[in-house]
Amino acid sequence: MADLITIDEPDDPRLHDYTGLTDVELRRRREPAEGLFIAEGEKVIRRAGEAGYAMRSMLLSAKWVDTMRDIIDEAPAPVYVVDPALAEQVTGYHVHRGALASMQRKPLPTAADLLTTARRVVVMESVNDHTNIGAIFRSAAALGMDAVLLSPDCADPLYRRSVKVSMGAVFSVPYARLDTWPTGLETVREAGFTLLALTPDDRAKALDEVAPHRMDRVALMLGAEGDGLSRRALAASDEWVRIPMSHGVDSLNVGAAAAVAFYAVATGRPSA
Repeated sequence: MADLITIDEPDDPRLHDYTGLTDVELRRRREPAEGLFIAEGEKVIRRAGEAGYAMRSMLLSAKWVDTMRDIIDEAPAPVYVVDPALAEQVTGYHVHRGALASMQRKPLPTAADLLTTARRVVVMESVNDHTNIGAIFRSAAALGMDAVLLSPDCADPLYRRSVKVSMGAVFSVPYARLDTWPTGLETVREAGFTLLALTPDDRAKALDEVAPHRMDRVALMLGAEGDGLSRRALAASDEWVRIPMSHGVDSLNVGAAAAVAFYAVATGRPSA
């Protein structure tokens, strides 16, 4: 059972994991280097634990102690109870969900390891918006994608905003980073995947025409909001695919486009 520890000073070193949560650049440097990430809210904290992430500590306001009692009773880590005003002073924002947990990261698998068992894979290039990362992971989990591969410059799926938007789905879909881009795509092709590049370009074939759900192994490539896939990524793909549009709309937000495309890729997929 974890100890409940009341803290009254914002500069208490025991709160180090939670300082400056709104400073994106600071957290992007610190969290991977220190091997931690922040889970926010009861559901996300529970899902992180269920996914096997070890808890380093938890930060709660007093009114959340009863709600989190079962987690507290099982936690091997300290639980810090603070006033909401102090929590805001430490983190940099009002913690609406009342509960934060610092979790220990796991070593990432290699892309080759993930590809041995996957059939439907998402490949992201330069997706740096944490909200989009979270939304794409949530759709990938909901619509049956098996794994996610990230270009070296993609945002961190375990950044607090990504985890929150995904509602913890980042813990459900395994992911890895490709070491090089776009040459790392050869690893995907060599594993037997057809590389489909999602683009609004008129030269692309409609998804229903390509029928990716009938393919044995598919890797769906997504680019960043606005810019889309780079010319090098498009050139490295096997086929360009698009979502047919109506009423003069030329494209969708990458999170929405991902959900539509995942449904097309996974529906009627071959049995394992």
